[in-house]
Amino acid sequence: MPIVGVINQKGGVGKTTSAINLAAALAEGRRVLLVDLDPQANASSGLGIRSPERTVYDVLIGEVSARRAVADTELPDLKVLPASMELSGAALELDATSENMRLLTKALIGVRPNFDFIVLDAPPSIGALTLNALVAADHLVIPLQTEYYALEGIAGMMETVERLRSSLNPKLQVLGILLTMFDSRTRLSQEVEANVRQHFGELVFEAVIPRNVRLAEAPSYGQSIFAFAPSSQGAQAYRRLAEEVIARVSQT
Repeated sequence: MPIVGVINQKGGVGKTTSAINLAAALAEGRRVLLVDLDPQANASSGLGIRSPERTVYDVLIGEVSARRAVADTELPDLKVLPASMELSGAALELDATSENMRLLTKALIGVRPNFDFIVLDAPPSIGALTLNALVAADHLVIPLQTEYYALEGIAGMMETVERLRSSLNPKLQVLGILLTMFDSRTRLSQEVEANVRQHFGELVFEAVIPRNVRLAEAPSYGQSIFAFAPSSQGAQAYRRLAEEVIARVSQT
């Protein structure tokens, strides 16, 4: 049961949208847990969970087990460990000790056997919560917006991965870079895609996530793209991504 972190320290790259819809795509035939580690709780609300009784914050501080905090979604095989604004407190309270960086890893031990995939949605910064995600994850998917400065921050992200690999998480590896918000009508998107593929080669997923109105609308209805617009280009793109993720994980 691999743990896949969807992480980029740069915001506005489609990270949470990708975490939600990758998890939902994987849940078409598999048992999947989406862990929302972002205090904004957008992955939770994006799947219709807006006032959870128990959250990942309660899990991290040891008040409840992850098993008790898991919430249902409209997809029978997709569950969520939801977040709330309280999580911002955890980000401030946790100091950077190796023990604190392993809180999520320990919390997930009890639920890992129940799922085929666990997907982590981390905040757009390298703080205590994201470091917990990096320590817990086996693989990373790094979303990258196809706009100017697309490569900005990727070098830093790769350096962080290398540091974690040499210290707290030797199994951590980048599964792939995901191009998001692609607009086929613009030369800029095409040039950025070509540049990223030239620079990173096969590390870049073949699946490309388009700039799509349906993808933008779905979270406001508390639905994944597969419930909201299952035949849309966005849904098709995330299904292709899920197929690639499964194939790449099976090769490791």
